[in-house]
Amino acid sequence: EGCREGGGNMAAGDAQGLCGPALLGAVPGAPSCPHGPALLFAKTSQGKEEGRRFYACSACRDRKDCNFFQWEDEKVSETRLAAREEYNRNHQPSFTHRQNVERYKNFVQLPLSKRRFCQECQQLLLPAEWEKHSDHQFLCDISTVQLKSPSQLLYPLENKKTNAQYLFTDRSCQFLLDLIINLGFRRVLSVGTPRLHEMIQSNASQEEDFRVRSLLLDIDFRYSQFYTEDEFCHYNMFNHYFFGGEAAHETCRKFLHQDNGERLIMVTDPPFGGLVEALASSFKKLMAMWTETGKEGPNNQEMPMFWIFPYFFESRILEFFPSFSMMDYQVDYDNHALYKHGKTGRRQSPVRIFTNLTPSMIVLPLEEGYRFCAICQRYVSSGNQHCEICNSCTSKDGRRWKHCVLCKKCVKPSWFHCNVCNCCALQTHTCEKADAGCFVCGKAGHKRSACPSLSRA
Repeated sequence: EGCREGGGNMAAGDAQGLCGPALLGAVPGAPSCPHGPALLFAKTSQGKEEGRRFYACSACRDRKDCNFFQWEDEKVSETRLAAREEYNRNHQPSFTHRQNVERYKNFVQLPLSKRRFCQECQQLLLPAEWEKHSDHQFLCDISTVQLKSPSQLLYPLENKKTNAQYLFTDRSCQFLLDLIINLGFRRVLSVGTPRLHEMIQSNASQEEDFRVRSLLLDIDFRYSQFYTEDEFCHYNMFNHYFFGGEAAHETCRKFLHQDNGERLIMVTDPPFGGLVEALASSFKKLMAMWTETGKEGPNNQEMPMFWIFPYFFESRILEFFPSFSMMDYQVDYDNHALYKHGKTGRRQSPVRIFTNLTPSMIVLPLEEGYRFCAICQRYVSSGNQHCEICNSCTSKDGRRWKHCVLCKKCVKPSWFHCNVCNCCALQTHTCEKADAGCFVCGKAGHKRSACPSLSRA
């Protein structure tokens, strides 16, 4: 929902003649690019590391967007280090967060006729800056309503290789907020969910008895024009990097520790192309912040979380967070052609809510066709029928799945059992993969992206 920047410069390895890189993670002393400390990768073949390890950008998948690359054992000259530091400085925002806060204060004091927003620079303009932007397109008469809804004022970043800033529809956003309130939460750590943060901020400013507060962590620095340093932190969720340094880190820590950490939930909507391992590592560090400095979480439990992600990543998420469950609620987005509510068959949104809360607590709207399964003790979609053999509501995509006796599990309705592959697949599939196996470990039954060997690494 927030700035879906990247997920590991996997192309960096390919550009250097490597293939199948595995993420080794964030390491102390890693070199940095404009997106913060780089992540360490290694080439793999048949489940084993081969060749040299290398650092690549944590956020951008395409080297055209961030070309940072360095071998782990490479000797970097002082001249090149100095040039890199200069490059990183030149690729930072032109204003600091504090400067943007002061600019906003001056902007809101202007009469409506003097409030302008440069669409090309994505920047609020003060009258003294008009001439500098005279040949740019800009919006005039920026209202208070527009200032309170920056996600609609700013252009969504939709370059699919680097950014994929898809924003919740009002339906999904309001559902999430209502759910949060009904569950008794009063503070929301909004990681990459600017529209949810925006809705909470708007309600708080309009309703005196509205008690929910939010802190937005997002890599999109444009939001610093609209929120104070207590409301927004410039943050990279792939390497747990606070661009504002220790001050921003402390802002987050204080927010997590208010009221002894009680009645707080983290809601995150990462880029779907991002590396699950990197995201999970950062989220665990945020969870650790919730319980650090001697303050234990309520009943020593995990920090409550809603992780919004496509259903086909379920096994990957459960690898890192075994306590999580996937809800059937379909999250949809305003500016995504496919991820829309109300479509049928394979056109339904694949985006779901993963949570460590008790599933029966997550009440889904009956008017949208969701119902409560008394056996599973959770709400499910109308097409998700309980399988007596699996003893579970097995559908993942909203369609009614069927049980395969040979596979001993439920499968998609369009799949049929293949005796060559000894598993269910589409009728149009080729049986080559039965011989080829996984590119990383050589075993059948999974693709390279889901190889257990990568997770072990």
